[in-house]
Formats: sequence, C-alpha cells, structure tokens
Amino acid sequence: MEQTKDPSVTARKVYKDRAIWLGTFLGGPLAAGYLIAENFRTFNESEKATKTWILAILATIAIFGGVYLIPENVKIPNQLIPLIYTGIAYFLVQHFQGQNINDHINSGGEIFGWWRTILVSLIGLALTIIPIIVIVLLSNSSPITGVTKTYGDLKHEIIYNRDNITENEIDLIAEGLTKATFFDEAQQKSVFVKKEDSKYVIVIPVVDNAWNDQNALGFFQQLRNDMQVYLPDHKFAIDLCADLDNIKTRIE
Repeated sequence: MEQTKDPSVTARKVYKDRAIWLGTFLGGPLAAGYLIAENFRTFNESEKATKTWILAILATIAIFGGVYLIPENVKIPNQLIPLIYTGIAYFLVQHFQGQNINDHINSGGEIFGWWRTILVSLIGLALTIIPIIVIVLLSNSSPITGVTKTYGDLKHEIIYNRDNITENEIDLIAEGLTKATFFDEAQQKSVFVKKEDSKYVIVIPVVDNAWNDQNALGFFQQLRNDMQVYLPDHKFAIDLCADLDNIKTRIE
C-alpha cells in the first residue's frame, strides 16, 4: 500500500547520516558542523544548531592546532585523525538526529543530494586549510626577508634582521670574513647572520651533503676559529645548511 505523505512535514531537506559521514571525512569538522546544524534547523532546533557551530569551530582549532604541534619524529597515519573525528561526528548524528532523520524520510520529507554534500565538503576543506597555510607561512617565514648588505667588488651578501643585530655589528663580521678570505675575489657568497644572546651565528648555504664531508667541515671549523681570532670579544658559531631555513649542522 502506498504511504501517504504527511502534510505536516517541513518542505526543507535533510542530510542523511551517511552523507554527513562522507562530508565530515572529506571536509573536516567545519563541514560536519554545517551539515549537522542544517539538520537541526530543519527540525526547528535552532539552539542546537548554534551549539553545533560553536563545537565545530572549537574542534577545528583543537584538532589542527594539535596536529601542528605534534613533533616531526612522531609518525601518525595520514587517515587516522580524519577517521577519528568522522567517527565521532557519525556517532553524534546517530544519537541526536538519527530518529528525526528517519521520521523525516518516512514521512515523505526530502533529502539533499550527494553533489551538494560534496560541494559543502570542499568549501569546508578550503575554509580549514587556507588559514592553516597562512599561519604556517607566517610562523616559518624565512630570514631572507631581512635586510641585505653587500661587500667588496663581488658584492658578497650578508642578510640580517635589524631587530636582532645592528648594521655596525654586521660590518665588523664582514670585515672578519674578508680577513679570513671567505669573502674573496673568486666567487660571490651569501650568508645570513643572527645573534643568539651574545653569540653571533653565521648561516652558510653549502652544496648537498657538504655538512657530512670532513674536508668541508675542516674548512668551516677553521673559518670559525679565524673569526674568533679577528673578533676575540665575540663568540661565533657557523651553521651549515641546504638553504637558509634547513640547518644541517652547527660548528662552534
């Protein structure tokens, strides 16, 4: 016998529990918050919809902030965290909305299609990822955004941050590098100089794996010793790196 549609059913649609599972897995907690909150609005539970949004935002901050703080040496399977928060979201939907969703559908109410769910997921993912990328870029900004000063005919470069070290100090270091013949007339060189407490650190990019070559290490150890001789009132260290953000070894 054909089921008669209940005229009291709202014309608004709902997201099925499986759609919310997929949307959460693809789009993260923000997508889950939107999908679950929309269902609460359909069920005329606006207060619960507001609470859902608050929990979704807090969960996003907690989850991705925690992931960012995990040490690099701790390896976590890529899908583990999404599976965990997706499972939690699915359980909450079943507990708080499962019966209402079934009643809505059984009464002839309509559901949102899969394409809308996927679109919501992509928007949620973008809203989550973009701020994270901005934060990471700002927190890992390269020192090469500092001031650059050149020396000699070859325009050897010293890059530094004025908030960390003065121009007069940079000039003294450049003089030491010249006396040590590191700043020579054969090849232009670029270094980054910073101060750690009372110690000057010269960061020098080198060719791949030179930080493991004993001859290269001996050369830079001698350079560090020469700098200490030319400027005996200061402590020096030399960092060897693949680039100015990727320190491989320190000589001091």
